[in-house]
Amino acid sequence: SERHVETTVERIAEMIGEVKQSGGRTAFVVGPVVVHTGAAAYFCDLIRRGYVDVLLAGNALAVHDIEGALYGTSLGISLKTGVPVEGGHRHHMRAINAIRRAGGIRQAVASGLLGSGIMYECVTHQVPYVLAGSIRDDGPLPDTIMDLVKAQDQYAEALSDVGIAVVLSTMLHGIGVGNMLPSWTKVV
Repeated sequence: SERHVETTVERIAEMIGEVKQSGGRTAFVVGPVVVHTGAAAYFCDLIRRGYVDVLLAGNALAVHDIEGALYGTSLGISLKTGVPVEGGHRHHMRAINAIRRAGGIRQAVASGLLGSGIMYECVTHQVPYVLAGSIRDDGPLPDTIMDLVKAQDQYAEALSDVGIAVVLSTMLHGIGVGNMLPSWTKVV
């Protein structure tokens, strides 16, 4: 878009700060594009700094984040060079299987298997997350809620007292969250 991005980002940061100062919480609704584009490191920094109170996402965010942490790829593409890695197309399934063997994301962090990435930061900084599944999910990860009604209920519970929801590159989850929030809650 033809907008001054820095001004927009500055205003969003101010809104998040206002919500935090008033005792409200910030929900981030995040899609896998955040990983594919290399923005995960910046999102991890937001988690470490305490700006993320709850993460709502689908299976894909967690899978590709974990793939990046374990193999340095996302969808088999090197996160450093942007070039396909030989055999990289298998990495997402290997990541799912590694987490399954560990028993879940939290167990993978506790065992030392998972030592970086968005999901790692959520676990180590005690940021609650809800992963809602879909019929097209690979795996899915053990943490992903495949019963849509249960996932929706957990999203709704996680959204209580949220003063602002920031949606990053996920139309489906973003629309769902927008429909679940009261009209006075800010959505970016």
